[in-house]
Amino acid sequence: MPGPSNTLLIEGSFDELAEEFAHYLDEVKRKQGDTNTAIHAEISSLLHQKDEVLKKLVTGSAVLNAAPEKEFIAAYNLLVHLIRQSSNPNMFLPRTCQNLSNPVTSSPTNGPGLALSVLTTIFNILPQDNDVRYHVFLAILRVIRSSGSFELLRPQLKNLDTWITQWETDEEDQRKLYLSIAEVAEEASGEEEQSYLYLLRALRTIPSDEASSQEARQLSVRALKSALSYPTHFDFQDLTSLDSIQALRKSDPILFELLDIFNAQVLDDYNDFKDEHDDFISEQSLSDETLTRKMRLLTLASLAASTQSRSLPYQHISRALQIPSEDTEIWVIDTIRAGLVEGKLSQLNQTFLVHRSTYRVFGEKQWTEVQGRLETWRASLEGVLGVIRGEREKMQREKERELREVEGRVNGAQGMGAGRGRREIDVGGLVD
Repeated sequence: MPGPSNTLLIEGSFDELAEEFAHYLDEVKRKQGDTNTAIHAEISSLLHQKDEVLKKLVTGSAVLNAAPEKEFIAAYNLLVHLIRQSSNPNMFLPRTCQNLSNPVTSSPTNGPGLALSVLTTIFNILPQDNDVRYHVFLAILRVIRSSGSFELLRPQLKNLDTWITQWETDEEDQRKLYLSIAEVAEEASGEEEQSYLYLLRALRTIPSDEASSQEARQLSVRALKSALSYPTHFDFQDLTSLDSIQALRKSDPILFELLDIFNAQVLDDYNDFKDEHDDFISEQSLSDETLTRKMRLLTLASLAASTQSRSLPYQHISRALQIPSEDTEIWVIDTIRAGLVEGKLSQLNQTFLVHRSTYRVFGEKQWTEVQGRLETWRASLEGVLGVIRGEREKMQREKERELREVEGRVNGAQGMGAGRGRREIDVGGLVD
């Protein structure tokens, strides 16, 4: 994968190396049973015209995918070196990358690794702001997709935004790139969320004035189904904020209704939807089992967020989730694991004490609930402050009382001392 810049060290003049490479291509073709065209003969009269020679060599280089495994990288490195001698190498590199993204028939097992090695070399020898890097990266994505090697791509994704800026990629090409990454992730095991995130990024490249286009609709439907299908995706606000998704309200009203249910409603609403739109879920290739499970978790999240007492009886939970009462704790634990709520189960009291809950949407109703809770907290705090104030006043009174008592003792002691002094004086006078 892309890394530090590489340097190709190959000795020889362009003409010598071009002839050598043409001979090699003819030899590979001959071994494949193709003797109709001799590339060396075609370039003999063109050797002083680099670009014309390169057109022949690059066109014929598709046969390199059948070259022996041990010669594959060296042969492609020679071709890349020759292309770099052109005054316009960008004219030949996209076709070379396309060839490299095709299967390496001589080595089905190691072919993807060989192709990635050459593509990485091409990527790294190009200047950072060269937009041909974009096409090289697309070829890398095709190879990774064919080999199911998403783990090779993951470390490079952190550089993607920087590369896009350097290449000055327009929105259409960005969308193509994001979709390619989404497809690579979709076919990799356990990368559904990554696939969805790049689908979402692709959707965000669609201008508002194209939100109702056929392309936007297809991509929006794809992203919406992905969000519904992924078992760990629960936040649909990222979708509902997009113009292209809102356009589904007219083009795909039933699907948009389903989105609205998962965005803000509960299990009863989902079941009513299924009753009203029989077979819609299966027709859209969605799993009712997956959707029902997700809807139960979301329903519990809504229930926890809306309760004023922060204490949910098991009975209320089992009724809302339409589950047997003995399964209540299992579903609460699953909802906690999903990150939708936090709290403590009490088997003794048969309640779930909510410590934190997730608001699925935040509108007027939620603001009203927050206002109610703030009023409750304010009243509670005022009560606490009243108690503190009362205790402070009590302590102050106690201190004042103790101070008066101390002053009284001091004054009494001083009075007694003065009396003894006078008696001593009087006695002293009699002696005289």
